[in-house]
Amino acid sequence: MEASSDLSLLSLLLNASIPVQLVILLLLAISVLSWTYIFSKRAMLKRTNEQTRRFEDDFWAGGDLTVLQQAVSSRRTEHGALARIFDAGMTEFIKARRSGLTAELALDGPRRAMRAAYQRELDILELRLNFLASAGSVSPYIGLLGTVWGIMHAFIGLSTMQQATLAAVAPGIAEALIATAIGLFAAIPAVVAYNRYTNEIDRIALRFDSFVDEFLNILQRQVR
Repeated sequence: MEASSDLSLLSLLLNASIPVQLVILLLLAISVLSWTYIFSKRAMLKRTNEQTRRFEDDFWAGGDLTVLQQAVSSRRTEHGALARIFDAGMTEFIKARRSGLTAELALDGPRRAMRAAYQRELDILELRLNFLASAGSVSPYIGLLGTVWGIMHAFIGLSTMQQATLAAVAPGIAEALIATAIGLFAAIPAVVAYNRYTNEIDRIALRFDSFVDEFLNILQRQVR
């Protein structure tokens, strides 16, 4: 029972060397931040998909685009990213028509405005993804650093003993391997979330891109 207590997870963490404890604390902080970003990004992408679907339904319902643009302008946050892209293009188109520009110039402003809004929305969607990518790639190496240091510390301590036994070296090696385990615990969810969210953002970007092309075709027909 005593050996089991000495080799418990809490006991190993408390008795680990200071560098190993610092590595473990750093990995735990990375893990907490990763899970925070994972949940917040999941909620953001779910909300974006729902808002995009609702706006597409409103847009393709065949109503007056000016009325739709006014509704979007009054509540930009509620209508979502695609609605803001539409609002940027429609606002520029209305200004161009009032200025009496030619058909080509009347479409150039909306095109540039929607591309700029499109990029801004993608930047918002991709926020914090770099952290997940870094956490997934760096955490195992940080854990390995703690493991190497812990094993080195264990063998240095073992060299001072007259008789080396498995019972003497096991706690040191066990506490060192905990750093690798925590590093993997921090890295695996971050990598999975990064890959999943990147693919989902790519699909959303394709929907935005298709909408911009289709909307420009509609505007082109209106200026003829």
